[in-house]
Parts: sequence; C-alpha cells; structure tokens
Amino acid sequence: MALTLRVVVPPHPLIAHWLTMARDTHTPGPLFRTALQELGRWLSYEALRDWLPHCPTPVTTPLDHTTGQVVDQSVDLAVVPILRAGLGLWDGAQGVIPHAQIWHVGLRRGEAAGTVQWYYDGLPGRIAQQTGVLVLDPILATGATLMAVLERLNHLGVEGQRLRVITVLCSAPGLQRLGAAFPNLTIYTGCIDPELNSAGHIVPGLGDAGDRLFSTGG
Repeated sequence: MALTLRVVVPPHPLIAHWLTMARDTHTPGPLFRTALQELGRWLSYEALRDWLPHCPTPVTTPLDHTTGQVVDQSVDLAVVPILRAGLGLWDGAQGVIPHAQIWHVGLRRGEAAGTVQWYYDGLPGRIAQQTGVLVLDPILATGATLMAVLERLNHLGVEGQRLRVITVLCSAPGLQRLGAAFPNLTIYTGCIDPELNSAGHIVPGLGDAGDRLFSTGG
C-alpha cells in the first residue's frame, strides 16, 4: 500500500478563533503573539493526543486505590522550533510538553527561487532511536524551509511515526510538494489555503509571521 501524507485540521473552535485573530491585518503585535501562542498550545494538544507515550501507575486517592495514566518520561521527546516564528508556537506548546528537549534551527530564503540557507543548526549529531520529534513551523508556503529540516532529520534517522509537524497555515501547492518527498509524514495545521502568489506567499494567508511576531519589517 502506498504511503500518503496525512494532514489533520482539528475542528476545534479555539483553533479557528486564534487563527482568525492571527490572519487579521489589524491585530496588534501583542495580540498576534498571543494568537501564535494559543495556536501552538491547541495544535500541540491535538498532535499529541494519540502520539505521546504514557503508562499506567498506581494512585492512592483520599478514599481508595486505583490506576491512573502518566506521561512516560523514559521516552524522549524533542521539539524543533524553526526560527524566528517557530518560537511563537513553542511559547504555547511548552505548557503541554514542558519536559521536551529543544533543538532550534534557523533558515532563510536563498537567492535562487525555492532554496534556503541555514544560519543556525541546533540539531544534535545523533538522535536516539526512540526519540519522538515535533517540528514547529508557523507557515508552510512553498515547503522549502520545512523540507530542508525534514531532510536533515531523516539523515539522522528520524522519520515516519517518530516525526510530526505543527504549522498554523499550509498552502495546497506546498503540501503537494511535501507529500511527494515525505509521504509518511503527519502534519497538524489550522487551515489549508488554496494558493501561493508570485512571491511564494500563502493567499489569503496571514502575512510574514516572524515580522508580525517581533514587530519588524514594514
């Protein structure tokens, strides 16, 4: 059976609400940061629902004994925020998975169309076989940035069920490109927008997430 890219758009009213706040051009910087934080929180919650390792544990209540469930912290979990805007998602995600390791990576668009340049690589030289990796990238437009990170992770042996991606917005063309290269990937996103403009930006999109998050640019 052929592998197919799995894209999950959770039908959660809080995700829809904060995505609308993030899209609105009139949303001020502080509220935009809150929107990215909340999207990081709720998308992480959904992505971890059937993925976070857990195990049974005995519990003594004030009245009796029972068995509960706790997160299995013997299984490592790492988060890869893609700079700069991935930090906004991590601000919310860390409340859901505070025990995760953090591996920052930074990439910028290259001079040639569809290329990227690395300016910071915080990935370790070796990743344990059981470590699950969650990549945070607010915008999946052409897919070039995310693909570069996924290629590096695949080279380190991280793929398939060990890997998930959280992004606020995806473009349909970007997902097609990503699915051709990484058909066993699972992505959680707030919405899929239909197209890219001539500059490679998602339409209708939400603009430059990094500039809006840090109040830089024009």
